[in-house]
Amino acid sequence: MSRFTRPDWISAQRVQLDSRLALADAVGPQHGVSAQELADLLPNLRSVHAELGRRRASGELGFYQLPGQDITPVLEAANWVRDGFDNFLLVGIGGSSLGPKAAHAALRSPLYNLLSREERGGPRLFLLENIDPVTVSAVLRHLDPARTCVNVVSKSGGTAETAANYLVAREWLEKSVQNPREHLIATTDPANGDLRPLAEREGWRTLPIPPDVGGRFSQLAAVGLLPAAVCGIDIAELLAGAHDMDLRCATPDLDTNPAYRLAALHYLADTRHGKPMAVMMPYADGLRSLADWFVQLWAESLGKERDLSGKIVHTGQTPLPALGASDQHSQVQLFVEGPNDKLITFLRVEHFAEAVQIPSLHGDVGSLAYLGGATLERLLNVEQAATEAVLRERQRPTLRLTVPELNPFAMGQLFFLFEVMTAFAGGLYGINAFDQPGVEHGKRLTYGAFGRAGYPDLMGGGGK
Repeated sequence: MSRFTRPDWISAQRVQLDSRLALADAVGPQHGVSAQELADLLPNLRSVHAELGRRRASGELGFYQLPGQDITPVLEAANWVRDGFDNFLLVGIGGSSLGPKAAHAALRSPLYNLLSREERGGPRLFLLENIDPVTVSAVLRHLDPARTCVNVVSKSGGTAETAANYLVAREWLEKSVQNPREHLIATTDPANGDLRPLAEREGWRTLPIPPDVGGRFSQLAAVGLLPAAVCGIDIAELLAGAHDMDLRCATPDLDTNPAYRLAALHYLADTRHGKPMAVMMPYADGLRSLADWFVQLWAESLGKERDLSGKIVHTGQTPLPALGASDQHSQVQLFVEGPNDKLITFLRVEHFAEAVQIPSLHGDVGSLAYLGGATLERLLNVEQAATEAVLRERQRPTLRLTVPELNPFAMGQLFFLFEVMTAFAGGLYGINAFDQPGVEHGKRLTYGAFGRAGYPDLMGGGGK
């Protein structure tokens, strides 16, 4: 029996939510959510829960189905990469790269690419995300194309940044290898878009992004699973964590469903208590990239001009990433004494993979001696608790998610938790959490400026 099928192990590894310091009893009725406000939300909550259930059953919300998927094709592709290449270069942007980065940062060594092949257990991971020419040039200059697999990740195949970086990487391959097509994998829509027919015509390996799974909800699809498996992350355990969180989120009860409770508290803090900012602040370097992933998920899903009826509403909290304890020396001053317009979520890891004891040196220097004998883990978590306490004293609402340890099961829980939280929050706001019309308009302007067929140049004189 694997450990993630043992009930005792699962129970001990569950991410836990503590929301007491976001409530009126802790930070006062002006800034904290009251029990009555949560009770008043119940009719709307049940309606949104029923609608999500209906859309899930109809197959509209495919991210709900990902924990139960067959991962055999992903593992086969990952083994092909691991057997044949030293470098894995992911070409993608937004949801195509932020999730893979978050999983890798949490579950692999922070110096992964500097380790030997034996220590890594898989190819080195590189990403071409932005279209900054300095970064793109530096990455390609320092990789051996003959030992590099390029994974192009785009559901439509038409994302300008991904298309441009693919073309640059493709030419780089063509200059150095006999058959570039044997170095390429496309992760894309199974039937539609421009990338699929290109890949099939040229004989690339391909993996599907389910048509009903949007980019920012695709981390638990092949988008995130392939790079994770290539780098030696147990993707079965990742999906087991997501499945366990799915079971916990099956009920509309706010006392037992952590995703719904998080969504309800963020919604009420924003709409009733003047908290238009949502801060995600992990106290672990490995979760810094998860905060960045959450920022995209929350911002792009909920920042909408119109509600479902077409009324102009301009909804959405502005999400901010922060890192403890580093940002205690930058942003926390603002959080404590600046505008009381934020709901802060702490991510706390109880047990780190490494233990570092602080040596007992310089006993005659008071500013150093008091730390001797403690551990860095203990210091980090005490600082998190101290920041939380200071914010409570100033009536600043906070939430805490406690992660027993960073492993694939935990990351699967966190990815799925935040996805369900976002979907449910969209229902509370009465908006479509699964589109991005503001982003799409910018894409159309870019296409027109570069002369793409079917897109007029509305910017006037753009050109190449």
